[in-house]
Amino acid sequence: MPTMKDMGLKATLGILRDFVKSSPDRRPTKSLTMDKPFLQKDSQTKVTWFGHSASLLTIDGKALLLDPMFGRAASPFPWFGKGRYSGGLPFEIEQLPVIDAVVLSHDHYDHLDYGTILKIKHKVNRFLVPLGVAGHLERWGVPPEKIAEYDWWDEFTYEGLKFACTPAIHFSGRSMTDRGATLWCSWVIKGIQSSVFFSGDSGYSPHFKAIGQKYGPFDVTLMECGQYDERWADIHMQPEETVQAHMDVKGKLLIPIHWGAFTLALHDWFDPVERAAKAASRHQVRITTPKIGQTVSVHAPNLPTAVWWK
Repeated sequence: MPTMKDMGLKATLGILRDFVKSSPDRRPTKSLTMDKPFLQKDSQTKVTWFGHSASLLTIDGKALLLDPMFGRAASPFPWFGKGRYSGGLPFEIEQLPVIDAVVLSHDHYDHLDYGTILKIKHKVNRFLVPLGVAGHLERWGVPPEKIAEYDWWDEFTYEGLKFACTPAIHFSGRSMTDRGATLWCSWVIKGIQSSVFFSGDSGYSPHFKAIGQKYGPFDVTLMECGQYDERWADIHMQPEETVQAHMDVKGKLLIPIHWGAFTLALHDWFDPVERAAKAASRHQVRITTPKIGQTVSVHAPNLPTAVWWK
């Protein structure tokens, strides 16, 4: 599906003008408080969100890192401008267990970070990526035999887990000349006890219902919620659409991601989670809102719902 259809010079200049304007709530006034994560593998299904889309999923005794962007800034110039809200991470890289797989959704700087890959690659057994992304990893020193690329609707089994590389409505590129050179995707991950959907970045479209019909229901969804604007609504969902997408894929528990770390849009930094929580309440959707670093046991009866961003 075509994206960013209306992004002519006038629209682009308007966006740049709006970004220059100051807004008191576009980022927190102080560093965010983080929780100490539980990083070890066990038989339970657990999700630890590290801000933005970076998450650790432990399932069936395996550890998966989803879009592990642990850098200071979502930019090719990390020393320029204001960076991560929390200042740092709630753990040290050395504390991570052996990672059975890094699962990447696309190659944008806020999802695929050069410095992060250099720090974690020695701990990772396999990189599962959409078509074309292997080229970045190989240039950064990841052995080709550790990388597997997939197209939309490809299905495979790895370490006893079932995966499907599924569609998303987005785009790719890390420079002015490589837009669309690599694929972007969402992911289905199924273990013995749990089924997980990771949305990657996406606008809202019928592909969510198609995924739900083919692979649902899901015990938990990690669903994009943040960095939106009406002017680029075809590549990033509004929070109400996040909740609808969760229902479309037949999700049981919703964890909103893609917020809480960087300012990449014009909305208040806490707007995504507040609007998603209200929409979830209206639709009787079960939602959890963990702090950065707080580990969520997916099948636990009581889950984090504190309004910690206030």
